[in-house]
Amino acid sequence: MKLQLIRNATLRLEYAGLNILIDPMLGPKHSFEAFADSEKNPTVDLPIQMEQVLRDIDLVIISHLHQDHFDAAAQEVLNKDLPILCQPGDAEKIESYGFENVLEIEAHTQIQEISITRTDGQHGSDEWAERLNPVSGFVFQAAPEPSLYWIGDSIWCAEVEQTLAQFTPQLIVTHSGGAELGDSGPILMNAEQTLALSQKYPAAMLIATHMDALDHCKTTRASLRQSADEAGIDDQTLRIPADGEELEWSK
Repeated sequence: MKLQLIRNATLRLEYAGLNILIDPMLGPKHSFEAFADSEKNPTVDLPIQMEQVLRDIDLVIISHLHQDHFDAAAQEVLNKDLPILCQPGDAEKIESYGFENVLEIEAHTQIQEISITRTDGQHGSDEWAERLNPVSGFVFQAAPEPSLYWIGDSIWCAEVEQTLAQFTPQLIVTHSGGAELGDSGPILMNAEQTLALSQKYPAAMLIATHMDALDHCKTTRASLRQSADEAGIDDQTLRIPADGEELEWSK
């Protein structure tokens, strides 16, 4: 298994023989509006060439349709024949961009050797969650690969706890940027929630993403690493990849 952080939530996942592109935000720096009335987004360029991002992709997964997870550039450059998995209610919009092979996942699907389970989350609290939901995460399972839970755009909430209890994943991908919109409070996990999650599930490796690419994300890689070091959580328990970095696990 190989996991490459492209930028923000965009990942390339090589898993059980398939190349999976997750939440493609592929536009150049400053290609869409600011979320926090400051710098336009994304705040950094892609770390690798577009050809490398798209190389040999077999499957695309889109957790939800917010711009930082499926932007205009992705809508333009992705092959319209690629199979796309999405949450219920999103297929019609994705198909409106010309995509011809879109499947909504209510709960579970099997793609070749890979079991993929869609999970719920909470994109903020109270009325902000009502405004920003629905969002999804996904659990990947395929022997002999490690089980992987990609939480998606969610704070730590009951839905996340239920998924962790059900699947006990070996790898957990968090969106840890602590993003805020006005008076929303965190609409993603922040450093405090990420570290608490790591401490509660020490047998799993956490991989923290969704940082240093959007103007409304308050938690940075540097601040999360400092907080983790102060809490005694090392980089074998909490990985914080740079844009473009690849992480690999042997079978």
